[in-house]
Amino acid sequence: MLFTTPTQWLALAVALIAGWLFGLASHPGGRKWKQRYADERDVHGRNRKDYDARLAERDARIKELERENARLAKAAPVAAPVTTHAPVAAHAPIAQTAARPAGTMRARWFDWQNRVGTNG
Repeated sequence: MLFTTPTQWLALAVALIAGWLFGLASHPGGRKWKQRYADERDVHGRNRKDYDARLAERDARIKELERENARLAKAAPVAAPVTTHAPVAAHAPIAQTAARPAGTMRARWFDWQNRVGTNG
């Protein structure tokens, strides 16, 4: 055991009290920390006010959009424009591009049997 005699316990108590007193004497008094805390509190207050203002703007915009949505829902529907030309038949052929004539196969990189112009 580390401390066995009353003298050792007394020396330990004196050392603890002396360290406590030395720590109190060397402490700067908290001015620096109090200033930092006050600065942080002010910055947080400004940020909170800015956040609350943005929330109020957002809520106002939401209410405006909801009013607009309700107005549009109550409005008469707009009719689709009438077309005057005849619709294209579903079975009409689609024109092919000029780059590839009709009836030719496209040559692929590794497709050796389907090349145009080969007899194989």
